[in-house]
Order: sequence, then C-alpha cells, then structure tokens
Amino acid sequence: MSQEQLHRFIRRIDPDEATDVLQLTDEETQAVILRRLDEDRRERIGFLLDFDPETTAGMMNLNYITLDASSSFDAVAQRVRRYEERIGRFPTIFITDGDELLGELPSQALAMADRESVKVTDHIHETPTVRYDRPDTDALEVFRANPESMVAVLDTDDSILGVIDADDILRVIDEEASETLYEFTGVAEEESVLDGPLTKIRSRYKWLVINLGTAFMAAAVVGLFESTIAALAVLAAYMPVVAGMGGNAGTQTMAVTVRGISLEQVSLATGTRAIVNEVIAGAANGLITGVLVAAIATVFNQSPLLGLVIGVSMVLNLIIAGFFGALIPLVLDRLGQDPATSATIFITTATDVLGFFAFLGLAQVVLL
Repeated sequence: MSQEQLHRFIRRIDPDEATDVLQLTDEETQAVILRRLDEDRRERIGFLLDFDPETTAGMMNLNYITLDASSSFDAVAQRVRRYEERIGRFPTIFITDGDELLGELPSQALAMADRESVKVTDHIHETPTVRYDRPDTDALEVFRANPESMVAVLDTDDSILGVIDADDILRVIDEEASETLYEFTGVAEEESVLDGPLTKIRSRYKWLVINLGTAFMAAAVVGLFESTIAALAVLAAYMPVVAGMGGNAGTQTMAVTVRGISLEQVSLATGTRAIVNEVIAGAANGLITGVLVAAIATVFNQSPLLGLVIGVSMVLNLIIAGFFGALIPLVLDRLGQDPATSATIFITTATDVLGFFAFLGLAQVVLL
C-alpha cells in the first residue's frame, strides 16, 4: 500500500486495529501517517505504539472511560454520551476510587437502576486485571477464567492503561491456532504467505533435510528385502498403502496427544493410560482396515496368503502408530522440546521403517 492508501485505511478503523497495522511498517512511515491524523487519533495510536505488541498492553484498546465512585448516574450518562459523540462507540465504564479500580459498571445499569436512590457502586462488577508488561497469553488465561468480563490492563501503580475485550482475545486465539498449524507442518512461525521465495526456502529447508534423512532409513529397510520384492513384484503396489495408513494414524494420535499436553491433561509420568488406549485403538482400527485391504488383495490378486500378510501388517503398523504417536510427543515434552514441531518426523519414521519391516518380513516368511 502507498502512504496515501495507508492513511485512508488507518483513519477509518479503531485505534487498536490501526496500531496493529502500523506496527507492520517502518518508523518513517509511522511518523508520516501519524502526522496526517487528527490530534485525538494521533495521540491514541501513538500511545498504543509505545508498547510491545507481544504483551498485554500490545493487545489492549482504549475504548473505556473512568469515573469516580462518588459520581451520579446522570454524570455517568453524560460522560458516555460525550464519548459516543466523539468516538462513535459505547465505552467500557470503569469505576475508581482515586487510582484504585473498583470494578466495571455494566451498560444495562444505566437504563435499569433507580438513579435517585442507588449509588453506582451498588451495581459495579468485579473486573479481572493483568499487568501491562505480561505476555499476551496471560490475558488469554485470565479471560478463560472470566469469560463474561472485560480485562483491565494496569500500570505499575495499578492505574488503568486500557481494556481487553473478546475481540482482542480472539486475535490471540487465532494467532495461537496459526502457530500450531505452522508447527505441525514444519514451517517457521514468522513466515507469511506473501514472503518471497528466499525467505520461504530459509525457513523450510532444514526440516526437509531432516525428512530426507529419515526417508533414507525407510529406503534402507526396503533395500534389505530387495530379493523378496523382486520375486513378488506385487508387494511394491501395497507398500504405499501400509506406509500411508501408518503415517495417517500416527498423525491422528499425535494431534490428540499434543492437545492433551497443551491442556495439561497428560505428561510422560502419567501417560501410560493414554499410550495403552492409543495402542488398543490402533489395533482395532488396524483390524478394521486390515480386513478390508486383505479382502481386496485376495480378490484382485487371487492370493489369500497375500491378503493375510497385508491384513496382519496393517494391524501391526497401526499398533506401532498408536504407540509411537502417543509416546514421542510425551518424551519430547519431557525433554523441554515442542512436540508439535518435530514429533511428526519421528512418528512417520517409526511407522515407515517398522511398517515396511513387518510387511516385507512377513511376506518373505509366508509367501516365499
């Protein structure tokens, strides 16, 4: 975007969203855009730009007003009306006693309370708070514990700096989801869809090299049974079926285990039950898919023994997938590594190497 386009865009969106946009530009562009904005918007955006975007202050907005505990409902209504006329939005209403935050005054209290006999402090709700310099994920944890409340961002002296609402929290959730997707696929978190080829190459080649090494391990196992494959060329047609089913089952198990780790439901010390459950599920799913592929091989190749070999191999490989799909993420987590980042490589290696060994080994014993 040109500076003119950026200016037209910035002046039409909320200050906290405008801040997110300007943080993607260089300091010179920020200065030019800020100079062209009206004074109120310039001050609000400039204030937000001073904070680290990865902290709670970096995700807060300034859509709030503060009133003293001694204020009347009429005074509150006047302040809200002036704010709406100036900003165009209904603000979060915080009630304070000096610099001390007492709580939030719900908007419905303005319409329902008896303004003559009731004090504003009789209607305030306790507001969860978080320090401005904490990681943005801290605000997410506070919001999860208080899903129906705004989160007030406080300075070191406990004065209010801003407010975090559901929209701000959703952005963090979306970012965490994107990070998890990147980690599962071995792509650097900071890579953007609009990055150039060189950036994409630098962020991905290491993972591809590691995958190449593990692929050679699987190739080495296949090489051990070269004579078996030469004698029974039909085995080559079913090898991708065995390997693919094992890899998919292992990835499914890994996804469930990683989610359990992130929710602190399981660890290596308490993971025996999870591993046993996944092994049993793998055996059952292997039996279901093994019977199907055995029937297909028997009909198309007119060989019940070949069907038996493929069916048993399918069961064994899905048991392997369940075992390693659950164990490897738990081990990586215990070692202090992110299991979502590298577990896939080790799991697919296990299912490919051991799956090929079981399939080709059984074929050599039973069919030759």
